[in-house]
Amino acid sequence: MKKIAWTFVLLAFVVLRSEGLFAAEPLGTAEQARAMLDRAVAALKADPGAALKAFNDDHNKDFRLHDLFVYCFNTGDGKFTAYELSVLIGADIRKFKLYNEPMGQRSFDAVHDAPEGTVVSVDYQMPKEGETKPSAKQAIEARVSDQACGVSYFK
Repeated sequence: MKKIAWTFVLLAFVVLRSEGLFAAEPLGTAEQARAMLDRAVAALKADPGAALKAFNDDHNKDFRLHDLFVYCFNTGDGKFTAYELSVLIGADIRKFKLYNEPMGQRSFDAVHDAPEGTVVSVDYQMPKEGETKPSAKQAIEARVSDQACGVSYFK
């Protein structure tokens, strides 16, 4: 009887996983990232204060989808004004390093001197959720006035 019960539990787990209930959330695509960045730029141009509030709202699906989210930083001092993790608001992007690579400084430099409305990209390596091996990732960023905002996705 125990064998039948365990077989049922295992079968239920496989079915639920295949239906996506226990499966890892899908990753965002380059197209979804670009569309999100375009929405973010439009929102910043319309009302910067409301836009930053929306970007920091955990429940706003326009600016958070799968592993994608909008982040922003001030182009003057490099401090985050929007990020997925609220604890990083106010942290200086230029201080961020991944695998001893100055990813934050590269990100800051790429968009800081770019003409407003230009989309720049920065490639880097980062492990996907639940993995330890780094994977290729790209951040796309645009500057609107004194804000630089971006969305990153796995390639």
